[in-house]
Amino acid sequence: MTEKTNLILLGTIGAAHGIKGEVRIASHTQDPEAIATYGPLATDRPGLTIVIETARLNKNVLVARLKGIRDRNQAEALNGVSLFVARDSLPETGDEDDFYHADLIGLDARLVETGASIGAVIALPNYGAGDLIEVRDPRSGDTFLFPFTKAVVPEIRVHEGYLTIAPPLDAEPGEEEPD
Repeated sequence: MTEKTNLILLGTIGAAHGIKGEVRIASHTQDPEAIATYGPLATDRPGLTIVIETARLNKNVLVARLKGIRDRNQAEALNGVSLFVARDSLPETGDEDDFYHADLIGLDARLVETGASIGAVIALPNYGAGDLIEVRDPRSGDTFLFPFTKAVVPEIRVHEGYLTIAPPLDAEPGEEEPD
């Protein structure tokens, strides 16, 4: 999610599972089966709402039966559909070290050393090697990726609207990489 919205991505429907309309879901909830407890889920397809009737964990993927989906063809048509829930239906976090990734979108990113703003957080992608934090410089429009670790992002102040960045290897945003 690169825009501030009230919808939080909870999972993505994958391939059909079997011939009776079940689907695989990549759940982004801490407990994968908890995605079924949020009630009707909004999707990235206009007019489509998904209700998970049953869900079970099968190795590392959630297998679910969806309301109104009873055969493999219907299930295959849902491959790639993203599942969302309204932010206000999620429980509040317990302390300042707990947050949802979506809460970080739009925060001001400041350098640890100087406190200077380097831009705003626009995304938290994960390409397989761990979470990253993407910051866009408002002056140039350039974006910068930093590892989303405690060492690189030591302070997160959601309620105050900022986080701090300690760029690794003394590389400041805007500096060229050495040859």
